[in-house]
Amino acid sequence: MLERAKKTVDKLLEMALIILMGANVFNVLWQVFTRFVLRDPSSFTEELARFFLIWVGLLGASYAAGKKMHLAIDVLLQALKNKTKIWTDIIIQVFIFLFSFFVMVVGGLRLVTITLTLNQISAALRIKLGYVYLVLPISGLLIMFYAAVFMIERYRALSGKSLEFEAIAVESQEGI
Repeated sequence: MLERAKKTVDKLLEMALIILMGANVFNVLWQVFTRFVLRDPSSFTEELARFFLIWVGLLGASYAAGKKMHLAIDVLLQALKNKTKIWTDIIIQVFIFLFSFFVMVVGGLRLVTITLTLNQISAALRIKLGYVYLVLPISGLLIMFYAAVFMIERYRALSGKSLEFEAIAVESQEGI
């Protein structure tokens, strides 16, 4: 059940990132075409490209966190063995979960609320900036989801309900 939910979120996130990147490519191509061929640059494409990059960057960070491809210093984890290694990984996931909640979700929602309340509007597209910043709490929720999945997987490994613990034990014995 948990694996299926993670795979579904992964696929949805992959599709969203592909669509956003594809739209950004067409947006930039349109900008180049209007600037150099038509000699009349489009007024909104630069701002739209910036907004696409914000969304791609934050959703891409969520995707990387879900694939455990994010930047990590794992020297400590490599030195640990068996249950100590699993507990350390659980603690790391707890910190990731808390950071995502307090900074990205709570802080992001405050940012969205403030910009919507102040009615801040983008210069060229004339859209409310709160909608652009909405990606921050969305990304935070996604990272929280992935951290929770990894915590549950690691806890299952600790309790012996998973084959992952056996793989970690073998890995630790081999010195990998």
